[in-house]
Amino acid sequence: MKKVALHNLGCKVNAYETEAMQEMLEKEGYEIVPFKEGADIYIINTCTVTNIADRKSRQMLHRARKMNPDAIVVAAGCYVQAQENEHHELDSCIDIVIGNNKKQDLIQILDEYESKCKTEEVIDINHTNEYENLNLSRTGEHTRAYIKVQDGCNQFCSYCIIPFARGRVRSRSLEDVVQEVTTLSGNGYKEVVLTGIHLSSYGVDFEEQEARKKTDLLTLILAVHEIPGIERIRLGSLEPRIITEEFAKTIAGLPKMCPHFHLSLQSGCDATLKRMNRRYTTGEYYEKCELLRKYFDHPALTTDVIVGFPGETEEEFEESKAFVDKVNFYETHIFKYSKREGTRAAVMENQVPEQIKAERSAQLIELGAKKQEAYEKEMVGKNVEILVEEPAQINGKEVQVGHTKEYIKVALESDENLQNQIVKVRIDDHSQIIH
Repeated sequence: MKKVALHNLGCKVNAYETEAMQEMLEKEGYEIVPFKEGADIYIINTCTVTNIADRKSRQMLHRARKMNPDAIVVAAGCYVQAQENEHHELDSCIDIVIGNNKKQDLIQILDEYESKCKTEEVIDINHTNEYENLNLSRTGEHTRAYIKVQDGCNQFCSYCIIPFARGRVRSRSLEDVVQEVTTLSGNGYKEVVLTGIHLSSYGVDFEEQEARKKTDLLTLILAVHEIPGIERIRLGSLEPRIITEEFAKTIAGLPKMCPHFHLSLQSGCDATLKRMNRRYTTGEYYEKCELLRKYFDHPALTTDVIVGFPGETEEEFEESKAFVDKVNFYETHIFKYSKREGTRAAVMENQVPEQIKAERSAQLIELGAKKQEAYEKEMVGKNVEILVEEPAQINGKEVQVGHTKEYIKVALESDENLQNQIVKVRIDDHSQIIH
């Protein structure tokens, strides 16, 4: 049977889809091999979130062709979907093109390629209501499973191409999610992470279907919480508007819920948020953070911030920095604004020079590091539970490493193999926390 090498680019949703494709191939008898010379088929699940992501996608496709000129090179996912939408001619190094919502047909597409010299399977992603049928029974991680429950986005932020590459919101049925999580639990996974392109929109497309009228993210969380064997539930990136009094109070009452929330911010300046089309104000955002802190004891709040968005003045940046300082995030992921052709932001006036972006990025990274250290020091002296993931050696000592519910990585001194066990640990010293 042919040897297949897969490579993933981009987000956790892409990673889920790549693992699902690998499982499909294994069931059909294909041999999965590392992404290096010697494969008969190379499958690259591409990303298109920025121009840089496009370039990386092209580089990986060319690398695959170079490693084996006679191999079948498959380009899947967002990059090729966006190129099709924008009517760009695809690279000649590609043999098979598989757009979003067509990865589920991978085996059939490979079979049909034998009778064709080139295959393109790209639908009009912006006019489909179908949720792509992909499933996993195991993942590359041994303790934590990422579960894709939703695809597409209706937000149209001015800097983002993803609604055009992924289409409108499409939610996976609650029954299908429960079935997959039940299978993963049976295979030993104790923690699940619910993820999607715009997770907060889960279920909005069900509203027209009377039988599923009340199915939303909270309903899904409650259903997953009932699955035996699952001991932790973590959520992917959330929009602040989903954090209501009812939502926060309800999930705080769930023993399996992890007090770790990634609330996408992007800017701490209202004027910048408006140009980004983010649809909330910093005041509203702060209220959501305080709601989570009202119902959870010392939750870990994390976020993303873009610096150097078109038109961001020095005053706007200082306003954004002050807001980030005020919120006290556990982790702040800083991104220098990167143009993406086809978005409104790419043609906005007053593009910020790269040097200024770099300076602003450095300032927020420094602030973020201080906030992270402060949060972690507050954990010293506390008893926590970690889900052990792997053994390691630190400073010559044998340790077991795992994450707390807050997603803090902690080392437990032990030479016993505790993988996939939840263990109580007292954090006596900040040095037990590792990055």
